[in-house]
Amino acid sequence: MCYLYERVITMIERQIKLPATEDVKEFVTEASRCDFDIDVFYNRVVIDAKSILGVFSMDLTRVLTVKCFGRDEKFLNFLNKYAVA
Repeated sequence: MCYLYERVITMIERQIKLPATEDVKEFVTEASRCDFDIDVFYNRVVIDAKSILGVFSMDLTRVLTVKCFGRDEKFLNFLNKYAVA
């Protein structure tokens, strides 16, 4: 018997800025609550959003790109707090 599962992955991308240490801590905490992968990008660097050391290692003076490989309305609403226009 052979089963074929089709899974559609939703990818959402947002531009954010995390200007303060507390913002980074809150961002990582909220990302960790999601059951899908979330990555943070700047230039060629890709970091797991659930890694506090990884996010702190980024240049936080820059606009960061967040890619979510799933959907959670609560997390998306949270991202709006740090969204860059």
